[in-house]
Amino acid sequence: MRVIVAIAVLTVGMASASAQSPPSSAESLHRPFDEMLDIYVRDGFVYYGAVRSDRAKLDRYIASLNGAVAMEHARGSRDQQKALWINAYNALVLQTVADRFPPKGRATEYPAISIRQIPGAFEKAAHRVGGKTVSLDGIEKDLLAPLGDPRVFLALGRGAYGGGRLRSEAYDAAKIDAQLDAVAAESLTHDEIARIDTANNIVSVSPLFSWREAAFVAALAEKAHKMFQQRSPLERAILALLEPHLVGAEADFLEKNAFKVQFHAFDWRLNDLSTRTQ
Repeated sequence: MRVIVAIAVLTVGMASASAQSPPSSAESLHRPFDEMLDIYVRDGFVYYGAVRSDRAKLDRYIASLNGAVAMEHARGSRDQQKALWINAYNALVLQTVADRFPPKGRATEYPAISIRQIPGAFEKAAHRVGGKTVSLDGIEKDLLAPLGDPRVFLALGRGAYGGGRLRSEAYDAAKIDAQLDAVAAESLTHDEIARIDTANNIVSVSPLFSWREAAFVAALAEKAHKMFQQRSPLERAILALLEPHLVGAEADFLEKNAFKVQFHAFDWRLNDLSTRTQ
């Protein structure tokens, strides 16, 4: 009898503990997207043809981003909001491209196969996420920018060679600071984001820094090394982001402070793995 009572008490106690400590919904919300990225993304490039074949899973995940749990994250901590909106942006880009894959058009100012050949993909197409009706540009400017962490802009794949390098994992609120630090460090290995040309005294960077100038300047300009104080606020912000990740000859190059910062053209070629050229 005592054994039966003890088991009953233990069972009740475990049930009570479970009720007090429910499993984290943050992890479960983004797990389907994490699994898709692990399968279909390599070094920032995407198997879009395979994504199109597995559309049902992607569509279910995107639908969940307007559910009750996602709405909680949209009102939650800054880390929850960052993870929600970065994942939503990247998932919606995959869906947008998959809908029209391969996206071809007549816009001569962009590559023949490019997300930019899909009219209004960034500015006009409306989506429901976190209880809001948003566009891709709206997610970036109105929801991510106010969070005060410009590293998020480097986490957006944008469906292009020139975008941030899409990771093979979803962003997770529990580790997003480390993930974004890795993104900033990886920018120095991704020529489309930053190129350091020591031979010609040039630091060439993506125009996305100028597209989101206000956010970069507000968060980073005052963190730049004192030796850069005579440079423009945007240059100081860019250097504050890059400098901590430089070592050896490149770090010495920056310390000389004799270089020119310039912006190179954004590469809008589709980041499709099957047609990757470099």
